[in-house]
Amino acid sequence: MIHMTGIVGLSKKHNVVLVIRDADVVTAALEQALAEAAPEERPGLERAAALVASTAAATENQLRARWVRTRLEAVGFTGDVASVAAVKALRQAEPKLSLLAAVQLQAEAVAHP
Repeated sequence: MIHMTGIVGLSKKHNVVLVIRDADVVTAALEQALAEAAPEERPGLERAAALVASTAAATENQLRARWVRTRLEAVGFTGDVASVAAVKALRQAEPKLSLLAAVQLQAEAVAHP
């Protein structure tokens, strides 16, 4: 996840959380490793490939919701994600995040538990 400001057309009061997906790169690397793997390495690599596939299936909203939860955990927030305190904690975790962006991200986290 990348938190971006300073994009043309956006003022400092507007923020964007950009989702970057590189699962295709990771998948290709795992496929190559599997092709060259010794039999004892295969089970671990197959499990890793399955994890990448399940993560790659997540929607952008789900990824942003996951990001919000990790940011809240980073500041020790353990309360209700739907609360005003959660918005405050999210902005504490990401000080450059506008109130509007924090509320929008909070709504995604609530919608995708």
